[in-house]
Amino acid sequence: MIYKNYKLPQPLLIRLLMVGILFQSCIPQAKYKKPPIDLPNYYKDQGTISNKDSINISSIEWRDFFNDQQLIDLIEQGLSHNFDMQVALKNIEISSQKLKQAKVEWLPNVGLDIGNVAYQFRSKNYYGTPSSNYYNHKGEDAPSTLYVNQAQYSTALDFSWEIDIWGKIRSQKAVELAKFLQTIEAKNAIQTEIIAKIAEGYYNLLLLDAQMKVAETNYELTKNTLKIVQLQRDAGQLTSLAIQQTKNQMLVSKALLPSLKQQIAVQENALSVLTGRLPQNINRDTKLTDIKQNELLNTGIPLELLQFRPDIKAAELELMSKNALVGVAQTNRYPSLKITLSGGVNSMLGENWFNIPGSLFGNIVTNASAPLFNKRKLKTAFEIAKLERTKSEIDFQKTVFNAINEVTNTLVSLKMTDEQIDIANEQVATSRLGVKQSNLLFNSGYATYIEVINAQKNMLENELNLNKLTLNKLQYRIQLYKALGGGWL
Repeated sequence: MIYKNYKLPQPLLIRLLMVGILFQSCIPQAKYKKPPIDLPNYYKDQGTISNKDSINISSIEWRDFFNDQQLIDLIEQGLSHNFDMQVALKNIEISSQKLKQAKVEWLPNVGLDIGNVAYQFRSKNYYGTPSSNYYNHKGEDAPSTLYVNQAQYSTALDFSWEIDIWGKIRSQKAVELAKFLQTIEAKNAIQTEIIAKIAEGYYNLLLLDAQMKVAETNYELTKNTLKIVQLQRDAGQLTSLAIQQTKNQMLVSKALLPSLKQQIAVQENALSVLTGRLPQNINRDTKLTDIKQNELLNTGIPLELLQFRPDIKAAELELMSKNALVGVAQTNRYPSLKITLSGGVNSMLGENWFNIPGSLFGNIVTNASAPLFNKRKLKTAFEIAKLERTKSEIDFQKTVFNAINEVTNTLVSLKMTDEQIDIANEQVATSRLGVKQSNLLFNSGYATYIEVINAQKNMLENELNLNKLTLNKLQYRIQLYKALGGGWL
């Protein structure tokens, strides 16, 4: 509280504020400019995968991209309970708190010293001058041991405000804003990763189910063949070698069953962890061959990656943050203006502590300071900030180029997988026909058991390979969706 008859030098304050406003109009800030990136108009080997009449798949919501409700339920479970996602959300909250603090950084600091009691204890020969010896002033002899030389009781309200002449506080707020937005993009990147891993794991389960079905069918087929071979051996038409080789082929199929069961259990456990649950069975009714795939995929143009890819947007936000830090380092080299006000009650004796107006006091201090020589620390910090900004620009360009390369590689993989699937379908059809014909010829005596075994072996390998290629195509589609920036909508 300030004595009512005391007048603050208002013209001085007004002049200081006007000077601050004047300097604000010519703030030497480093304005952000997006670095030029020479992007192609289309992806290499894009071929017929892009369809101008269809929607860019990166803009499709993930619930619409996947058409299996059980998979959608798994993904929803993962986005709600995945541990990495929970940490990412907490990081957003932490960054949000820092941004809120940065937004009010321009406000003054106000503090209240509720009660301050200070005693100075001295001895007779310590600083015992007439002007400082409290007891001698009262005509008393100071004792040789410690005594209370001075007491002071005060309560005060302090007010300090640094005028943001050069926009340093505004640059700091820009830094925190960029960091906050980075945490959102980090969450989006984690979300796309979680969706991709869950979908890939789910499709891998469907593959293992399909491989199990193939192995069981081939096992039953070879068991029947073994029975026929045993009958012919008993009739003296074949030797024991035929039984051994036929049984060996049957055991090849049988050996696949426990291995596939193990892989299924491991994959279910991995999906359980991704969805934030303890190991448990994964419900699924869909078969690998039931999944419908839209063959018309519009990849858009490389420029759209800047809009959809979370890692690219995060890299640009990092560049914006480093650019704002250049402004902070730059303004640290300029003069600063600070105004400090304080007022309250102060007394040497406790009984006069709140004696109004006798104990009132008030102070006003204006401080304008500028660094002159600081061993080049400020200039070094400024130059390093500019170099860090350049590094972030390089990282931004690198992230864009890596994204384009990732999309291009996935497009090539999809194209080659389609060709492999066409060949594999032909192989499966041929091998199935071969098994059928070899069995007929074997029963009629026109084919040997070796031909039957080879036909069954080829069919087993071809069907397993076709299923694997089908999974590869599904996974490449997921990778393309992720590479183009889809999955966070």
